[in-house]
Amino acid sequence: MTDDHVWQQIEQLLRKARQRVVIVAPFIKKNLFRAALEAIPASVTDISCVTRWSVTEIAAGVSDPEIMQLAVDDGRVRIRLCHNLHAKLYAADTRCLVGSANLTGKATGLVPEANIELLLETETAHPAVRRVLAAIDQSEVPATLELAQQLREQAELLQGDEDAPRIVIPGQQTRAARWLPETRRPERLYRVYCGRHRNIGKDVLAGVLRDLAELDISPGLSEQEFAVAIRARLHELPELRELNEAGRLRLDDAKDELVRSGAYTEEQAQRTVETIAEWLRYFDEVHLVPTGPWEIRQGKQII
Repeated sequence: MTDDHVWQQIEQLLRKARQRVVIVAPFIKKNLFRAALEAIPASVTDISCVTRWSVTEIAAGVSDPEIMQLAVDDGRVRIRLCHNLHAKLYAADTRCLVGSANLTGKATGLVPEANIELLLETETAHPAVRRVLAAIDQSEVPATLELAQQLREQAELLQGDEDAPRIVIPGQQTRAARWLPETRRPERLYRVYCGRHRNIGKDVLAGVLRDLAELDISPGLSEQEFAVAIRARLHELPELRELNEAGRLRLDDAKDELVRSGAYTEEQAQRTVETIAEWLRYFDEVHLVPTGPWEIRQGKQII
C-alpha cells in the first residue's frame, strides 16, 4: 500500500508553474525526474535542478546521474551540483514546498514502505528560502553528460569491488572505520577522478577508487581545487596532529600509534605511514628529512 500525498503536492505545484521552476533535492531518481518534467507546462522554459552526485550514493542506488540525459533531451533544464546540499525545495514562480522529501519513490510515497516525509508550502520570497538559494549559487558547479557518465562508471566499478568501503549515505549513516590513504601513487587520484583510468591496472584502480569513495570529494573540481580538498582531508587525520602543531612529524611515532591501535601489524603500519608521506609530498609543501630520525617537515626543502 502506498501513500503518495507528497508526490501529489509536488505534482500540483509544478502544474501551476507559469514562468520558472526550481527543484532542489540531494537524491533524485530518473523516473521521478521524468514525471516532474512531464508535470511542468511546456510553456515554462526556465527550469533549474540542483542536486548532488556522489559515487557512493550512486552506487547505493539513491541517486541517478542519468537525469542529465533527460535534461538534455528536454532542452529546458539546467542541472547544477552542490556537494554539501541537504535542503529539499520545490519552487514554481512565487510559491514553493520545503521540507524533508527527496525526489525518490520512497520519499514521495510512490512505492510501498515509503518514508515518513513532510513538505510545507511557503513563498519563494521567504528569507530562509532566499538564503538557501543564494548559498547554492555560491557553491554550485554545472553538471554535464560527461561527468554523469564518469560517476556512473566509477559507481559500477565500486560495486564490483569486494574490498570497497561499505556503501553508506553521507549524513544518514556513519562509516564503520576511519579512512587512511591506500593507493601508493597519489598522482593517479585526479586522473581517475576525471575518468581517465584506461591504462591503470584493475587492482591499482580499485585502490584509487576506494580512496576517492572514502574522500567523497565534490565532483567537477579543477586539479588545483582537487588538491586543496585532498590536503584539507589529510590534515584532519589524527596521525598528523604533530605535523599540524609543530611543523614536523616523526613517522616512526605515527607508525607506533597505528600499531598500538591494534588494527595494524608492524608491516602494515610501516606501509601506511609511507603512503601518508607520499600523499603529503604530492599534495602539500613538505619534505622528508634525509638523515637522522625518519621525519617529515612542513615547508619546501632548503638546498
